[in-house]
Amino acid sequence: MTPLAEQNPFLRYRFRLDSYHEAIHRGWSDERFVDLVGSMDAAVARVAGTGFVVTPLTSQPALATTLELRTDWLWVKDETGNVGGSHKARHLFGTALWQGLEDAPPRQLGIASCGNAAVAAAVVARALDRPLRVFVPEWAEPEVLSTLSELGAAVETCERRQGEVGDPPYLRFVEAVAEGLTPFSVQGTVTPSTIDGGRTIGFEMAEQLHLAGVGDTIRLFAQVGGGALATAAWQGLVRGEREWGMISPSVLHAVQTEAVAPLPRAWDLLTGTITDLPLRWPARASHLADRSEDIAELETIAHAEPGLFMQAWETPGPSAASGILDDVTHDWMTVVMPMIRSGGWPVVVSEEQVVSANRIGRSATGIGASATGTAGLAGLLDADTRGEVTPEDHVVVMFTGVDRTAA
Repeated sequence: MTPLAEQNPFLRYRFRLDSYHEAIHRGWSDERFVDLVGSMDAAVARVAGTGFVVTPLTSQPALATTLELRTDWLWVKDETGNVGGSHKARHLFGTALWQGLEDAPPRQLGIASCGNAAVAAAVVARALDRPLRVFVPEWAEPEVLSTLSELGAAVETCERRQGEVGDPPYLRFVEAVAEGLTPFSVQGTVTPSTIDGGRTIGFEMAEQLHLAGVGDTIRLFAQVGGGALATAAWQGLVRGEREWGMISPSVLHAVQTEAVAPLPRAWDLLTGTITDLPLRWPARASHLADRSEDIAELETIAHAEPGLFMQAWETPGPSAASGILDDVTHDWMTVVMPMIRSGGWPVVVSEEQVVSANRIGRSATGIGASATGTAGLAGLLDADTRGEVTPEDHVVVMFTGVDRTAA
């Protein structure tokens, strides 16, 4: 039998992919879908030097000790060796699979990104021989711009217009989509199929934890920019837990930096509409998780007036975790509501914690992840949150992107 780590997740978990069920609905055979995945993956491998494989999930007791956690069960999911050096290619390959079901796939693709998502999009677009427009901020990293150029992407630098609120690259991207550009992004609100491919990371984690005999509570700390990673990984993990019989409920924590933190503000504003809850976030989350009627009311309120809660961050600041500086969390509702239902809460980390988490994480694990890639770990440097981790908890963080600035 082929070892789990050597298998293509889009084949191993194809029966859980929405694209697979759509293909079968259209009259495709299983063999035809497998052939599509295989041919596309081979094309990606020719460009990136590797195709998609299941990435490692390893226990890191030494890291847990360094962080002074009350549990030895800290797990790190390492995405730095994935296609394009991050998890982002999973999302975009999932979208490409959906496009592959069409008789005439779209020609010109577009994405707004300043880092890993842009590189992943450029790799997949190059593999499929489709032109790609990438909308980037003025402060985009030179290493990323160089990689995009090498992959043949057309890069468009976007300045902030006078009086403009919101991310300039994203706004220019939306304008281009309105003019006919096909979105090839990692925002589920614009490209819903991007969540489908991203769920594979959650499927993998659920199976890997199951094979390790994990049955206790899992706390997933996910760094959040636009929200697609947390949305997809959580959905895949929860679905996988059900299918593999892992009965202990998991808890979701979303992590953003104090430089740009629209999601924690949205969570705070939304849960704050229930007036008799504690002010301290962990206590508020614990109380709310047991009140199903209040949760249903919050979901109704959020869907009715989303603009009251998710608002663009007014004064975005700099951070070493540049990949999660989205001033709007586009997929916010599919992160906030799972946190509320699971008893989780968001964590806002300082720049010092972002930098420390990267230094500690790299040193303890030997994984060359970027500060963006280890930002979820920074959530465990927050004393209030760390104190809520029990000895029985299994804590999972995702190291999602390689450090491209390393010599």
